[in-house]
Amino acid sequence: MNKDTLKVWAQVIGLIVVLYVFLVSIGLLGGAFKLFGKDLAQQLIEMTSNPLVGLFAGILATTLAQSSSTTTSIAVGMVAGGALTIEGAIPVIMGANIGTSVTNTLVSMGHITRKEEFKRALAGATVHDFFNLLAVLILLPLEIACGYLQFIAERMADFFQGVGGMKFSNPLKAITKPAISALIDLLDKNPVACLIVALIIMYISLKFLVDLARGVVVQRSGTYLNRYLFGAPFVAMLFGAVMTVMVQSSSITTSMIVPLIGAGIITLEQVFPFTLGANVGTTVTAMLAALATGNIAAVTVAFAHLFFNLTGIALVYPLPPVRKIPLKMARALAELTSQSRLYAVAYVVLVFYVLPLLLIFIWR
Repeated sequence: MNKDTLKVWAQVIGLIVVLYVFLVSIGLLGGAFKLFGKDLAQQLIEMTSNPLVGLFAGILATTLAQSSSTTTSIAVGMVAGGALTIEGAIPVIMGANIGTSVTNTLVSMGHITRKEEFKRALAGATVHDFFNLLAVLILLPLEIACGYLQFIAERMADFFQGVGGMKFSNPLKAITKPAISALIDLLDKNPVACLIVALIIMYISLKFLVDLARGVVVQRSGTYLNRYLFGAPFVAMLFGAVMTVMVQSSSITTSMIVPLIGAGIITLEQVFPFTLGANVGTTVTAMLAALATGNIAAVTVAFAHLFFNLTGIALVYPLPPVRKIPLKMARALAELTSQSRLYAVAYVVLVFYVLPLLLIFIWR
């Protein structure tokens, strides 16, 4: 084995190790927020009194629990128990879709010390945010006016009633959970300590991840990625959906792609359909789990989540003028942050935490 081959293998092994550490940091970040907020997430959803409160409760609950699945599961459980109507649960699910995109936006902060890299990474992360916001702006008024999603979800739930579900294994969770649990125990389950350590590990692993990805992927696989996985929008969308079904988390799927955008390996236009596929993929696991329960309310809420994402894609992506809106907004925010990185921090704090909390207490 010659020196060049050894160098390539060393880079590949290094990339795998750093990617594992990066995934552990994301899991630890989620664990920290869950220590802060799983019970609070349930309390927020219980406060739901109108569609707008439900929407912002869904955003805040998901950012606190760091899991749209947790928020959706709480909503499903409350619907099944009669504490929340299906009509009331749908805005919560829309909010969960927005809230789940905070993770990859936080991941992009790991690039904050490198100006151009950060601009690309933040734009790639927030295009997911802006698509979800646009979909809600279109579909929430439609839902309030005529109950479109509830009607379709109830018809589909009736059709699938009695159909059993299936459960996917989660290989990433299996290999990262021991390390995440060990770190949480080591930090005495202190949410602040877990959050700080998660951010430090994420920052360090991202630096190495970007450098290694640029070295290995650009030299060996850049053409393959651009030609096959991200070359055609439909293929990228399908790739995002399949990846998300496999790892059972759109946050992980979209976060893993942020370093590639930051490194300039893939473009914003290429990653956009990938994130849309991840949106659809994240609903599949919950839908199968709901089918397995046999609870008609659970199945209805799961189908409402699926059709919210499918309808949003159908209304936004095929039309170039509409499709450009999330792309332009993501680029504008990235350009703004090039003047001051504090704008990026303010965006995350205001959009995902302060405004939802403030509006919940004003409108509840």
